[in-house]
Amino acid sequence: MPIIVPHWQPSAPLQLLHLDWLARAGVEVAVLRLDLLDPLISGNKWFKLKPHIEAAAAVGAEGLMSLGGAHSNHLHALAAAGRRFGFQTVGLLRGEPQETTTVRDLLDFGMRLHWLGYAGYRERNQPGFWMSWQARYPRLVPVNEGGGGLLAARSCGAIVEMARGQLAELGWEDYQGWWLAAGTGTTAAGLVMAEQGGHQIHVATAVPFGHGLEKNLASVLSEARHADSGYRLVDASGGGFGRVDAALARCIRDCEATCGLPLEPLYTGKAMLALRGEVEAGYFAPGTRLLLLHTGGLQGRRAMAQRLEEMAAVRQE
Repeated sequence: MPIIVPHWQPSAPLQLLHLDWLARAGVEVAVLRLDLLDPLISGNKWFKLKPHIEAAAAVGAEGLMSLGGAHSNHLHALAAAGRRFGFQTVGLLRGEPQETTTVRDLLDFGMRLHWLGYAGYRERNQPGFWMSWQARYPRLVPVNEGGGGLLAARSCGAIVEMARGQLAELGWEDYQGWWLAAGTGTTAAGLVMAEQGGHQIHVATAVPFGHGLEKNLASVLSEARHADSGYRLVDASGGGFGRVDAALARCIRDCEATCGLPLEPLYTGKAMLALRGEVEAGYFAPGTRLLLLHTGGLQGRRAMAQRLEEMAAVRQE
């Protein structure tokens, strides 16, 4: 049965953060809670998936297939959307078969899984990678890892309007910029294009410089024929993707205890820790108002919950 495009318009609240280090610096931050967009199809992943679903529907496809790891927010959202809106999904996973809470969800949502090993997964960027999979699943449309690309970036521009529509509720007339975590740069590119230079986009990178994010972000903006400006990159990786230390664990714990804001250690937690560093270093002048994008996707938190608790409890030297 061909995909039917869902007429679904979710929304997420804008929440003012009350944190001591913000108050001391005289900086105001409001977080757009995309983690509350939906219990399952949460975060920026929906905005990135939507144009792929529409494109698949336009050619009469019956579903989508994509790639990710055993804790992939992208695959989790795709599988949940397939279950919610009645289309087929296939996931090509990195590594050897393993059971995680995310993998169990994927199976429960009806996603068909194929484990590629590590060598097989590294082939995903090679020409012709999708040919054998399209032969196997001719009625499914392939989506690149993370759902990135220009279509997805343009779709993410709706995030800006979602936040702007709630500024009056905070008593804000304007803001000075955005702060968000980034893995591929697709969402950041969407904000840059939507803002058209009106507000600075501060991109906290979850991967170290030189690992492709800069190139991907610039490539999407170039494809859109958009000026490669209006943003700055901040290395929030902590030395490597997935690297977690006690400072990060405490930041995540304290934000939840103080603001009820759940963060995970791969993206949003690192973005918050990097923001604190910039604020305490005096990068932002008193009176600055920032919009923090909570990109959702808490699968990494589920996977590392126990480790985060243990690390947060480590005594500070």
